[in-house]
Amino acid sequence: MKEEQVIIVNEQDEPIGTMPKMEAHEKAVLHRAFSVFVFNKNNELMLQQRAAHKYHTPNLWTNTCCSHQRVGESNIEAGKRRLQEEMGFVTDLEESISFIYKAPFENGLTEHEYDHVLIGYFDGEPNINPDEVGDWKWMSLNAVKQDIKDHPELYTAWFKIIFDKFYEHINILEK
Repeated sequence: MKEEQVIIVNEQDEPIGTMPKMEAHEKAVLHRAFSVFVFNKNNELMLQQRAAHKYHTPNLWTNTCCSHQRVGESNIEAGKRRLQEEMGFVTDLEESISFIYKAPFENGLTEHEYDHVLIGYFDGEPNINPDEVGDWKWMSLNAVKQDIKDHPELYTAWFKIIFDKFYEHINILEK
């Protein structure tokens, strides 16, 4: 199977090429990504626990799903595709905020991403893909914020960055 390509971008999110995903993470090259946040009618966030065999951040809790856009794919199309692949459902998504972050990992890989945050709503139960997801749960944003403070080692770097930088923006949804 051919390795997935990521879209290399500049700091204005303009595409400047493609690169194999693993190479981009080894070289810490800035590339396009997205993070999906799905809420239920109680304004709780669906969190996923990454599968135990993931090549980085295994078993850590994070947002509903995240990945990389493919060439020619919109942020929304990519979010819906990956939501189906990881969590087993699709819902309408809307674009929210975007930002650049860089997070090195103990295994020598680095996430350096221009991340687009996508928001959706869903009240059912996911049908998780065990190749991607170990577990899932609903949590209020206030509970997530407190748990990150008490147990930061349980969460992915990008999820903590989103919460740290954009909690007030995201929290508007909870009011």
